Amino acid sequence: MRLNSLESAELEKGLFRRMQDASASGVDMASGLDGFSLFSSSISSHAGFFSKPRSRLKKRIRLFSVNSSRVFKRGMDVCGSLAAIIMLLPLFLVIAVWLKLDSPGPLIYRQVRVGLHGRPFYFYKFRSMYIDSEARRAALEKTNESKDGVIFKMKNDPRITRCGRFIRKYSIDEAPQFFNVLLGDMSLVGPRPPLPSEVAQYTLDDRKRLDILPGITCIWQISGRSDIPFREQVVLDKEYIRGQGFWKDVLILFKTVPAVLTGKGAY
Repeated sequence: MRLNSLESAELEKGLFRRMQDASASGVDMASGLDGFSLFSSSISSHAGFFSKPRSRLKKRIRLFSVNSSRVFKRGMDVCGSLAAIIMLLPLFLVIAVWLKLDSPGPLIYRQVRVGLHGRPFYFYKFRSMYIDSEARRAALEKTNESKDGVIFKMKNDPRITRCGRFIRKYSIDEAPQFFNVLLGDMSLVGPRPPLPSEVAQYTLDDRKRLDILPGITCIWQISGRSDIPFREQVVLDKEYIRGQGFWKDVLILFKTVPAVLTGKGAY
């Protein structure tokens, strides 16, 4: 059957040339490689050509979105930690005097913690325990009140000073970690940084907590803090990692304020 329009005639010529080329290349025309299949393959090749730029564009958009969220998060970390340090400076001075009068030892307690992708860093806190606390811990291991045994928690820990008990209840001892945030070792919001001895007991699933920067506060800090068993902490941290975002961080920070003021689950 003849094709009537000029456009169809040109298409027919093109198909005929493709059939000739296929024949010259040794393709068996009786094997089902007719004009229509050649035409279909031509359309498919053109579709593949146009789909590659679309795929690259989607990857670039996704990468831009991830990088933008990181920039926003880092900007919030720097601005928020600077503002907190300035506002809390008078409180820092009062706590410093109280600590010195209460017990001998340094004002700031420096400890190695595990950060992003397992990188160790120095973690800062106001000292809330007597200076021999680490040496005394081994004798207290059997009284560990953490249900899972990975972390050490004890409500009436005898190593805590009088000043330390107050600042731990209201999380004031954590305030120097705003300097960790400025240094880039921590974020305002993220899983709490673990001890190397705790990471040594992690399962592969637990290690997912190390996929992002550790933080000063996160979901389980506003949901009961130390009253929540370690395994539930891991579940909540992974929940945060899956759904992290700028506005979610803002919401967690707002909810942290009443959690700190009530002192629930802090010891």
